[in-house]
Amino acid sequence: MGCHRIGHSYACVFTVSPDSNGVPLCSVGIGSDAVAVHAETVRKLQCDEQNGHRALHILQEERRKQAQRSVLISCQVTTNEKKFLKYLSQHGDINKFFFYESYGLYAVVEFSSSESVASLLESSVIPSVSHECVVPFKSRLLWLRNHSLVDSGGQTSGLVCQAQTTTPINELIHRISTQESIEQQMMSLTEASQLTEENSRLRFLVCSLLEDIATAYFPECTITPFGSSVNGFGKLGCDLDMFLNLDNIKGRNMRLPKSGLSLEYQMKRANSERAVTQSILSVIGECVDQFGPGCVGVQKILNARCPLVRFSHQPSGFQCDLTANNRVAMKSTELLYLYGGLDARVRHLVFSVRCWARVHGITSSIPGAWITNFSLTMMVLFFLQRRNPPIIPTLDQLQQLAGPADKSIIDGNDCTFVSDFAKVQLQSNTETLEQLLSAFFEFYATFNFSRLSINIRKGKEQNKPEMSPLHILNPFETSLNISKNVNVTQLDRFVALCQESSWLSQQSRTLNPKKSTSGKNTAMPWGLAALLLPLQVDGIKGRKKKTRELASERIKSLLVSLKKKDSPTS
Repeated sequence: MGCHRIGHSYACVFTVSPDSNGVPLCSVGIGSDAVAVHAETVRKLQCDEQNGHRALHILQEERRKQAQRSVLISCQVTTNEKKFLKYLSQHGDINKFFFYESYGLYAVVEFSSSESVASLLESSVIPSVSHECVVPFKSRLLWLRNHSLVDSGGQTSGLVCQAQTTTPINELIHRISTQESIEQQMMSLTEASQLTEENSRLRFLVCSLLEDIATAYFPECTITPFGSSVNGFGKLGCDLDMFLNLDNIKGRNMRLPKSGLSLEYQMKRANSERAVTQSILSVIGECVDQFGPGCVGVQKILNARCPLVRFSHQPSGFQCDLTANNRVAMKSTELLYLYGGLDARVRHLVFSVRCWARVHGITSSIPGAWITNFSLTMMVLFFLQRRNPPIIPTLDQLQQLAGPADKSIIDGNDCTFVSDFAKVQLQSNTETLEQLLSAFFEFYATFNFSRLSINIRKGKEQNKPEMSPLHILNPFETSLNISKNVNVTQLDRFVALCQESSWLSQQSRTLNPKKSTSGKNTAMPWGLAALLLPLQVDGIKGRKKKTRELASERIKSLLVSLKKKDSPTS
């Protein structure tokens, strides 16, 4: 029948695709006292990852084809898996399938061919309801109604469901506290937080379902995910950003014959490309609202700097943003994907810093004066460019390595950089993840934000061109500051937390992981786990640094309280 369960997430340090040659690192124990071994590990990782990674557009096209051969089916919790698969296999061989929960039980099923999907849809029926009328829009989102496919007795079938949300912070702290080194803690955090193979497939499938609606008006358009969903830095539960690409519609920029007859399409005209984008998104947003199964809470936010349609896709549980004419954001996605694929330490450090920022309220899912995840990622990349020797190249250096096929000019902005991993030669930096985490906090605890700007294009500090508290140069639209929203209070709080965490991370090197003395299978928070516990940072405004004595007392109090909780009499 050709189908098999993918009942696990891949425990590879750097696997964006299940077919890429990532290196399993869960069993690698690297401490700060094993630099020589670590150096060889880093060299091998860099080599393996660059050889195993493909350009993002190749990966996306593969995912798109998988999604086009897939269906999303709402099932009953008592569904019998064997009967379910036997029924579906009547229409063709099944490549992959998995179950997950979101407002009920769902199955994602990928067939070996598109003909199998067509056969399945041909056999499906429009539901008949007694008191309501249905919108007869057919999609690849289906209900399983055959009662012979459920287990007898009405009991749950024990189906293995894939996790679609991130691990709760308390569970995450406990999980990484059991690791034997800070290096392993950071790897474990990445493994627990990153998008799984199944979640990635689901994201592309939702885009494909939406594309089915859009192609009714624009048959050659495509809808693909961008941002955290594909750049390698997304965590479970992150929003699904989608890009409606109309550039592939045939007939653009074609040469007209110098003589003879030719034909042109008659088309509506608008005053600007922005007006065209707003018009297209308005119509598609209306179709999603009226006809899109499972799409609720549709908002058409057309007057934003980048017009978008926002909605919730209940069957997947994703919060979705659909944009068009947002090519620079696609290039930013490609750039982060490239940086993340050059060295495993990039992703591990970004995941750890983002988690640290999230638990301490430095970042937020609510728009406001907080530092965004994108800005925070740029700060990590800049820090890695400033190491000696640099761990990753600057954007200007990546631009110099670009070939003719990499050339990209968008709205007058040069967005060119190399896409072939094999062309990028990294310098030999053997710093451990533990060293880098501590150095990151120290770097920004002492950074002169009042005078300097962060610029990953040059890889060095520059004088700020404006008076915003935090200035991070947009890597492509260089006249823009991507952190213009951040106010003084939030920046001061970030610096204060960096000062606190810098000191704590230095102290953690002298604290060995300690197991509970109560005989229970528990571990006391240490290393990275200790940095994820609440930190007392008061008197932020105008404060230069937190004294070591106060931090030391807090650590002592924390350890005493944890010992009391683990004592047999508690």
